[in-house]
Amino acid sequence: MVEKVIIMGAAGRDFHNFNVYFKDNSRYNVVAFTAAQIPDIEGRRYPPELAGKMYPEGISIYHEDELVNLIREHKVDVVAFSYSDVPHAEVMHKASIAMAEGSDFTLIGATYTMLKSEKPVVAVCAVRTGCGKSQTTRKVCEIIKDKGKKVVAVRHPMPYGDLGLQVVQRFSAYEDFKKQRCTIEEREEYEPLVEQGIIVYAGIDYGKILKAAEKEADVIVWDGGNNDTPFYCPDVHIVLFDPHRAGHELLYYPGETNMLMADIAIINKVDTAPPEKIKQVKKNIEKCGRNAEIVLAESSVLVSEPDLIRGKRVLVVEDGPTLTHGDMSFGAGVIAAKLHKAAEIVDPRPYAVGALKDTYRRYPHIDSVLPAMGYSKEQIHDLEHTIENAECDLVLFATPIHLPRILDIKKPNLRVRYEYKDHSSPTLEGVLLKRLGDRV
Repeated sequence: MVEKVIIMGAAGRDFHNFNVYFKDNSRYNVVAFTAAQIPDIEGRRYPPELAGKMYPEGISIYHEDELVNLIREHKVDVVAFSYSDVPHAEVMHKASIAMAEGSDFTLIGATYTMLKSEKPVVAVCAVRTGCGKSQTTRKVCEIIKDKGKKVVAVRHPMPYGDLGLQVVQRFSAYEDFKKQRCTIEEREEYEPLVEQGIIVYAGIDYGKILKAAEKEADVIVWDGGNNDTPFYCPDVHIVLFDPHRAGHELLYYPGETNMLMADIAIINKVDTAPPEKIKQVKKNIEKCGRNAEIVLAESSVLVSEPDLIRGKRVLVVEDGPTLTHGDMSFGAGVIAAKLHKAAEIVDPRPYAVGALKDTYRRYPHIDSVLPAMGYSKEQIHDLEHTIENAECDLVLFATPIHLPRILDIKKPNLRVRYEYKDHSSPTLEGVLLKRLGDRV
């Protein structure tokens, strides 16, 4: 008997789970996707050219608020939860809703959807959004390049635009960002790697993406998103931990799964976190029983002209997802402002317009910083106007890309960067090369 399915997602893991688990499977009929976390992605359709022969009209995408109505309307048998960085309790709340309506609730096993590569794969994942995956991915790529190997990064999906045009995306130059109509969030992940001379792939069909990447790479680096598990079976699984959020490694889905699967556990930001919190994270890693090698690291804050900060009223712009569903109230920009003696960190909330007002309402833990939200032209416009409205002497951009390249900003501004730095022995290079052995 065919089971009717709803896939709960956020434009990423949900599509991958469909492609490798449900597509062309006569046991299931996927009647809808629901969407959460990412603004304005509901109301679209997973196109028929991607959905396959069983779905000639494609599959509709609805807001997650429609879940109960959809279950009732379609008499749904199974709800498949397929997105990441969600508290364990919240996952079970959603399960309770589905089960109360008579549907089964399923989480697909982490390894079941991992595709096997012909090439060695190093996965960089985390237990929460904002732990420091991006700079660690750059460091891993640098280590592999220094061994004379060709490395290609494959990034966790962010298909927020025209899905039919985003099946396989390749980025190797700045023109590619414009060609692919990248959002700020996409550019933040791709641009630093491209600046490093690394080819980046992303998109929707990670089977096709893998085949393309294998033609160009000696080693593939999986650059994870949120705290999701890898789409490719890793030869070495690196997992990042944030002692500023000690204990979260036990409380979020599927971050705890990543912890349990880790070969290398990196406790990041040890230069700014309390020692007792670092000790707590280390204890939790050791208790999980996998015997992951633990590496201590710093998220080193770099400012080209720190004297410009001293005595100034600064508006701090931080990475959007880290602040929103990553639950952080500050990032590298706040650290830089305090380190270099800013007179004041300006509260951006009185100056917020449009979608940013909604962001502050939805995420009340964000107060003294401005999240760089840029999923749409409207959000980019609202970000520009909020910055221009703010009464400040200097804007500190602590995002992975330098936003004035994209935004029309007339105020004095300064970029804050952050890079991976080993804190002590063992080093990431040492444990990674030992794990990879003669494969590099």
